Amino acid sequence: MTGGDAATGRTDLSDLLRTRKEELGLSYRELEAACIDPAHPKAGIQYRRGTLENLVKAVPGTKAPTYSQLHALEAAFRLPLQLLQDAAAAQFFGLDAVRDEEDPETVAFMHDFQGLSADDQAWVRAMVQTRRNIDQS
Repeated sequence: MTGGDAATGRTDLSDLLRTRKEELGLSYRELEAACIDPAHPKAGIQYRRGTLENLVKAVPGTKAPTYSQLHALEAAFRLPLQLLQDAAAAQFFGLDAVRDEEDPETVAFMHDFQGLSADDQAWVRAMVQTRRNIDQS
């Protein structure tokens, strides 16, 4: 870890990608070649090797990925889109995903949820669950 996003100081996405790169044993060139949004292949490679390396190494000044770039990272790193979205929201915007345990599609994003006390985290989770219950009524 080298720096993280200047605004948040977090490296959630970078850490996730670095760990996955090591697990896959792929080079930055191999990842670059696979960084194509499957929904828009004609758009081409979404991350060049240098930019991808900066993202993985959490170099300050690296920009948040676009939706198309997240899909390209999903393809290259073989990770679930939801995991990538959550990590990007945390690193670039300081937002933590709070998911309903029974329905992961019910989600709230909250600034610095991880910094809350256990009681406050439980209260937020209860609010998310209440929202799901309202939606199902």
